[in-house]
Amino acid sequence: MAESKQRKNRRTRDKTETKKSPLNDADPKELKDLGLEDDSLPLWYRATMVGLMILGLLWLIVYYITQGAAPVPGAGGWNIIIGFSIAMVGFFMTMRWK
Repeated sequence: MAESKQRKNRRTRDKTETKKSPLNDADPKELKDLGLEDDSLPLWYRATMVGLMILGLLWLIVYYITQGAAPVPGAGGWNIIIGFSIAMVGFFMTMRWK
């Protein structure tokens, strides 16, 4: 199908003209120029957080594998609450994650 002359002219005109934008005159900014502070958590906090979650899980695994004979035999069923509590402290620490 043949193109109209207006359509051909518009295409060639669009290719040759550069469009003006207010952003063409803007100064480029670097990320370091924005003044953002490093708000990430310190390494010791992240290690403690993950460590508590793993420790709580291991506490529960040891309790179930040994059928209550370990980690604290006198605690009995409270070992489940102790294991979950340790893990939950680690999970609560994730609320500060940025």
